[in-house]
Amino acid sequence: MLIQNRPQDAAPSAHDRVYRTLRSQIMHGELPPGQALTLRGIGKQFGVSMTPAREAARRLVAEGALTLSSSGRVTTPELTNERIEELSAVRALLEPELAGRALPRAHMALIERLRAINGTLAEAVAKHDAVGYIRANLEFHRTLYLRAQAPAMLAMAETVWLQLGPTMARLYSQVRRNEVPQQHMAILAALRAGDEPGLRLAVRTDVTQGLRMLLA
Repeated sequence: MLIQNRPQDAAPSAHDRVYRTLRSQIMHGELPPGQALTLRGIGKQFGVSMTPAREAARRLVAEGALTLSSSGRVTTPELTNERIEELSAVRALLEPELAGRALPRAHMALIERLRAINGTLAEAVAKHDAVGYIRANLEFHRTLYLRAQAPAMLAMAETVWLQLGPTMARLYSQVRRNEVPQQHMAILAALRAGDEPGLRLAVRTDVTQGLRMLLA
């Protein structure tokens, strides 16, 4: 009997490949704020036609990862102080809740995984690698939040990370860090202790400190 491949087993479509790669680049700050993108340029970069480039751009505009002007110009987000403040408030609401929901499933294997990610983060700090720093920092948070088993909430958090990515990269390029965020250690300590109020506070402090620096 022949078994047909299910849709999820199929190779990703051209536009899905472009979408996922561009999404990752934007979220991790590989593209600066206000950088203009053209469909022709996207197509050339990924070796695809205009149609998948256009579909990928549309999806990213819908998520807030790209902005589309009335003239049809597509750029990465340039955030005003008011927008940064709003996104900071969203993170402060969403991410402590995700962490609190993750706590009952935060076993030692997770804590060890988070410690390992902190090691990668320390390497990025030592190299003054802004993109590496953002990538490892978001991996730390996503790894914890996946244990919350709250995919809708995590999707909302990722939408905020997308909008902030280019601006956060600019910040970390300007402000030289010399250590892993202290709140990461507080998060790990709270996870070990099963301390939900302490965990929520550490996460809230961690996700808002950097954004306050943007407003300084």
